[in-house]
Amino acid sequence: MKMTLQDLLSPVTPERFLADHYDRAPLHIQGSPDKFAGVLDWAGINRLLDMTHAWTETSLKLVLDSAPVPPASYSVKAVSRDRAQVLQPVAAKVQDWVRRGASVVMNDVDSLTPGLAAVSDALEGAGFGKAQANVYISWQSHKAFHSHYDTHDVWAVQVEGEKTWNIWEGRAEWPIPHPAFRGQKQDHHDQAKGALRGQVTLRRGDILYLPRGWYHDALAEAPNSVHVAYGVHAPLGMDVLNVLVERALYDADFRKPLPRQDGSAAAADALAARTALLGDRLAALARDAKVQDVLAAFVRDYRFQRGGYDLLAARDGAAGTPAAPSFRVVAEARPVRRGTEFGLRTPTGIVAMTLPEVEAAAWIVARPAVTEAELRGAHPGCDAPALIARLREAGVLAA
Repeated sequence: MKMTLQDLLSPVTPERFLADHYDRAPLHIQGSPDKFAGVLDWAGINRLLDMTHAWTETSLKLVLDSAPVPPASYSVKAVSRDRAQVLQPVAAKVQDWVRRGASVVMNDVDSLTPGLAAVSDALEGAGFGKAQANVYISWQSHKAFHSHYDTHDVWAVQVEGEKTWNIWEGRAEWPIPHPAFRGQKQDHHDQAKGALRGQVTLRRGDILYLPRGWYHDALAEAPNSVHVAYGVHAPLGMDVLNVLVERALYDADFRKPLPRQDGSAAAADALAARTALLGDRLAALARDAKVQDVLAAFVRDYRFQRGGYDLLAARDGAAGTPAAPSFRVVAEARPVRRGTEFGLRTPTGIVAMTLPEVEAAAWIVARPAVTEAELRGAHPGCDAPALIARLREAGVLAA
């Protein structure tokens, strides 16, 4: 099953969504009842829940009238397949809580079926970030959560029943999953959510987009409701700092000790001068073309890796399709650095590369052989065919 951003948004165009709503304002799109029929239904939910060993107290949760149900009350102690001690939900106990009105939350389901993965792939393919999905099953007149915001964009796909959402005027200023935001009390949220912006009733086939930080809450109006909430985590400005930290390792100014502080004005001035110098160096590094290349690749490839398996074709070829070519390492090669330049020393000389390419090449030469698919899986930001071609030309790889 394949989906695109246009499929999700129809009849709204991606251009209108990006101009008027993305990271700006909520959007409710009404769809035909069969629009998301291939994503999930009641039979699919039961099939997933029947995979008993896949669920623990963290992946399957119950909530009754906004209060979490203690996992011990619907689970038993068990030993997982990897011999870890877990609490494993029990069908009879879960269903007893459901009869009382408890909502069921199934976490991290975005790759468990082709339909669920199709929506994830559509959102990630549009460049919005990493898409992680939870299933929320709720019942009439029982609210699972108080008014709150999420630290990621929300795409709520309604697959069964109906649910009415309260959309509030308040929006937290780009929160992130950090205790500074996750530790806020409910009374703070109740004040910060502001006035009611409007109510939206999601019916089967509808989709609701909420930008990160937007306050909302929901209540099932029909006898039951099932929606899949795709949380999309975009790359952030904080991620630039991580790249600069890695780059700063190769700058001597960042490795020098800071001026010793003895309480004197001269020592304080020296520290201030050094801080200013390092700030200037960071600004220069942020403008460096190689850093920009790394950041561009990081943002472009910021998605979860899922799927892509075809073992029979990989081993022997299937349906007339030849097996993927493998390349063996036939010569030694090692990373080198000169100033701010990076490269790989090979039998034919030094091959200039970006730092990500050097890291990918080092991963390759540590193995006996590699395929393009393996290289893409380990280093998704790398141009696998181009790098393999350069290593073959340099005498490091052979078919």
